Amino acid sequence: MCGRFSLTVGDRDIAAEWNVQVPFDVPARYNIAPTQPVVVLLDDGERRVDQFQWGLVPFWAKDPKIGNRMINARAETLFDKPAYRAAAKRRRCLVLADGFYEWQKQNGGPKVPHYVRLASGRPFGFAGIWEHWEGAEGELLTCAIVTTEPNELMKPIHNRMPVIVQKDLEDVWLDPELQDAQELGRVLQPYPAPAQGRADDELEAYPVSTLVNKPANDGPECVEPRPG
Repeated sequence: MCGRFSLTVGDRDIAAEWNVQVPFDVPARYNIAPTQPVVVLLDDGERRVDQFQWGLVPFWAKDPKIGNRMINARAETLFDKPAYRAAAKRRRCLVLADGFYEWQKQNGGPKVPHYVRLASGRPFGFAGIWEHWEGAEGELLTCAIVTTEPNELMKPIHNRMPVIVQKDLEDVWLDPELQDAQELGRVLQPYPAPAQGRADDELEAYPVSTLVNKPANDGPECVEPRPG
């Protein structure tokens, strides 16, 4: 799964990376948690950047609190499950990030958080789906991050990883006219492991402090390598 991530670059870096205008300030975030606002790139007639709440609330949901537990959607069932299939076909986005956390189980000890990022430090996009919900509480724009099987780097750490959309497939994922599940499935693969050789675009992972376990901790110390 993906339960925490970071986006420490600002609006200028996002604008340069994706060639879009960013209509709001983007503060550095080192420990983004579910139900919080996240920065997304989408195409709903125009390519644009927006902020959605993390935790998908289907348009048919009676209670928006359902989004609290719908932060991830499995790639293997994305186009089949009623909660996700409409969004997967028509409302896809990139959830912008520059790193994410996963917790590794230890024999008899507490889980150790690991920070995973591109070696270059560049931002990237998770495959995301989004929904527009309306109810007595008002309107909500919400999203979920799609997860898949781990690559070789991630297998020792966790049995799932978020889908990082490769640059040459971003337009495929964002294309609002494309609804073919097989074609879209090309996007939903594990990001290539470092052994496959991607230079600065390789993923790297290292253990970090348990500070990240608490959403209230949201500073650069969250991503610093764990001593020893």
